[in-house]
Amino acid sequence: MKPYRLLNLPQDKPTIVIIGGGFAGINFIKTIKSQNCNVVLVDKHNYHQFQPLLYQVAISGLEPDSIVAPFRKLFNQTRNIHFVMGEVLKINRAEKCVELNVGTLSYDKLIIAAGNKTNFYGNENMEKKAFGLKDINDALNIRSWILQQLEKASLEPQNKALTHFVVAGAGPAGIEMAGALAEFCSKLLAKDYPRVNKNYFQITLIEGGGQLLAAMSKKAQNTALEVLQKIGVNVIVNTIVKDFDGTRITYVQGDKTFSLYAETLIWTAGVNCAVIDGIHSESITFQNRLAVSEYLKVKGEKDIFAIGDIAYLETKEFPKGLPMVAQSAIQQGTHLAKHILKENPTPFIYKDKGSMATIGMKNAVADVKSVFFQGKSGWFLWSIIHLISITSFKNRLTTGINWIMKYFSYDKANQLIIRNVKK
Repeated sequence: MKPYRLLNLPQDKPTIVIIGGGFAGINFIKTIKSQNCNVVLVDKHNYHQFQPLLYQVAISGLEPDSIVAPFRKLFNQTRNIHFVMGEVLKINRAEKCVELNVGTLSYDKLIIAAGNKTNFYGNENMEKKAFGLKDINDALNIRSWILQQLEKASLEPQNKALTHFVVAGAGPAGIEMAGALAEFCSKLLAKDYPRVNKNYFQITLIEGGGQLLAAMSKKAQNTALEVLQKIGVNVIVNTIVKDFDGTRITYVQGDKTFSLYAETLIWTAGVNCAVIDGIHSESITFQNRLAVSEYLKVKGEKDIFAIGDIAYLETKEFPKGLPMVAQSAIQQGTHLAKHILKENPTPFIYKDKGSMATIGMKNAVADVKSVFFQGKSGWFLWSIIHLISITSFKNRLTTGINWIMKYFSYDKANQLIIRNVKK
């Protein structure tokens, strides 16, 4: 039986199908929505999520609806934008259609903006027992798990493993998660969980390389290390996590193997991209990213493009490919929207606007071109940039009010165990 064809769209204008509603896909749609074309967004979820703030949901700082926005609400005023909730099974290049679990979609131009996912490097134990931090479900699972652990620790105050939280990976996500956990301990533990032994509450940050925030300046790296250690985070570098069975973490330093006991491992140490069936294997590169030309077209393909984290574009400044960060995805989505329908498009040029990471409330490090910010000034800059980048006005307002309140009075009002998380 022939697969069900979704959406009977007007044939007098080209149809552009976008796989993935992350930063790249959303900014493509924002820019192209006024042009003469049909645009169909495909995503397995019905919402866009602001990933840089997932860690704040994970530590009860924000409610999930502060950082997610339904696609249909974002584009319900634009007639040529359509949304299909479904999972991509295969790209049929010969017939120029995308096969989904709910039917098929024909396209004139196809854009792959599927983002990335947590990479556990084939370790099944860690995949089952550890927590990733890539989507809102991960964040909610971590939140409920942390609160469950604290409730157990109130009944078993001598069980050190219950309140030992280990974060693997010292990029921005790992730094922010570790810092937020340490602040949670210092601000709320004695007040809300008086029976938990504060001396047994530990946060350990493990990094495989020799420094934190490898993509940032030495000043940022040294400041982040100093601040984390000051707020009680145990930082271990040049260390590879090899296994986790739910109670014991095995790690390697040089040629020696060690163990530590903890029931929580939050994994931010690696990502890769999902391979989509139907793409030439020659186009798939490191981390399963798709090699693209300077026009963001997948190499070897005619009408297929890739943007965002899944796009692998080498430049003189980035010989190992553009960084998997929001600003890169936003710029690619905006640029492609302006040029995808032109006969003579302009090559994409990435403009690096800097990097930043927050370390608890009121503290952050930021490299903005040649200027370095830290402490409160870094945090205010980080806050402004993130508020501007949040997709919907309602979410910007909610998050901004929340941060202002927390700045003067640290209180986690969202300590609700709304799901029973088991490993």
